[in-house]
Amino acid sequence: MASRVAMLLGQVVPCVKVNASKIRVRRMELDTNLNMYFKKDEFYFAHDPDKRCKTGDIVLIKELPERLTRLISHSVEEIVYPLGDITDPITGKKVVVGKYREDIEEANRLFGKSKDAFDYANAPPRGRLEGTRDFTHGETYIKYHEDGKDQPFAV
Repeated sequence: MASRVAMLLGQVVPCVKVNASKIRVRRMELDTNLNMYFKKDEFYFAHDPDKRCKTGDIVLIKELPERLTRLISHSVEEIVYPLGDITDPITGKKVVVGKYREDIEEANRLFGKSKDAFDYANAPPRGRLEGTRDFTHGETYIKYHEDGKDQPFAV
């Protein structure tokens, strides 16, 4: 019943593999008894030697002609949506909660901008706080036991 797909869209999850990213591809599976669809997650390891992917990014992966290792069977083609920068897939416009950024800027222009309003145009890109508050870039590892120490990169 399963069919081979050339390209898959998935979300990057924390991974301990070197030169690879772990991608969660979510599919809907039909339960014939209830006649309802339920989420089913499949995990793939994609070859990513440059470590372009960060945890939470939405990426496009492609199946390799032959496996690189026993686990790595795909390669990362492109990062479609980086985490935190939401883009409407139909219009291509940036979105904040349920409104387009353009509409928010127009309303600010017409009615006056609040002094506490966030300025998206001057905001730095993701990764500015690496090492202080953003720990998605760090090397992850498997936590085998609880020793009382803070382990921010443990999976």
